Amino acid sequence: MSYWLYLPNNPPEDTQRKGLPLLVMLHGCHQTATQFAQGTRMNQWAEQMGYAVLYPQQLVSTHAQRCWKWYDRATQEGGGDVPIIVGMIDKVMTQYAIDRSRIYIAGISAGAGMANIVALNHPHLFAAVGLHSGPVFGAGHNTIGALGVMQHGAALRADAAAHEVLTRHPQFPGMPAILIQGAGDNVVRPINQIQLARQSQLLNRLSAVPKITHKPQGRSGRHNAHQLHDFYEGRKLLLRVAHIADLEHAWSGGDPALAFNAKAGPDASKMMLEFFSRHQRG
Repeated sequence: MSYWLYLPNNPPEDTQRKGLPLLVMLHGCHQTATQFAQGTRMNQWAEQMGYAVLYPQQLVSTHAQRCWKWYDRATQEGGGDVPIIVGMIDKVMTQYAIDRSRIYIAGISAGAGMANIVALNHPHLFAAVGLHSGPVFGAGHNTIGALGVMQHGAALRADAAAHEVLTRHPQFPGMPAILIQGAGDNVVRPINQIQLARQSQLLNRLSAVPKITHKPQGRSGRHNAHQLHDFYEGRKLLLRVAHIADLEHAWSGGDPALAFNAKAGPDASKMMLEFFSRHQRG
């Protein structure tokens, strides 16, 4: 499996002492790693905010459309491509000055599904996860089942899958998450975000009512109207759920010259990095 690594040209002054935070970015189906980097403009934000970014690329020999097999039961339980991606991270950490307390993973669509799986199977490695237009975790189990999840969610499997993670990892440290979803997404429908949020509440042991913020449409349509549901533990933001009006199956605020990217904001890359900057593993 190939990967690309972006390192900022002007890293923050404390990098020598602390190391760079590392974001792992997993592309969606029908995308390459470089298309994903260009479409999300994540490298520009990483330069500005001082992040290293790792882009693994799924093999065509593994899946003809370069989809990650998020629906595969063995993968969900930590097999499949999970150890390969974790091995890449280990390699990068040994070769470069990376802050091991600030490692994050994110993706879109199938990449979001895979990012979630990697994080939930290695919860002490990652400080937070970012899921854009992602399928709910723990269901599907074959290609037909996967399509059912994308359209209808996982029904009762959603809670059961989260409880299984907690059973497998009795010392599960929680997994802060930002979930971004378009209201007009007909590929991975919004029911998935609702169930991912429910899973995240269980995994982070959140019981408080969220703080809800309504953001109106920006001038000349540059930003879509959206709602933020923020779940806190004390003053710590552990779960942000962003539901974006008029957004279809595309990266919010991306480069529309590439497929699966929507010009109108909010800028999902900026939102994710700002959320990640609040979190580190002790």
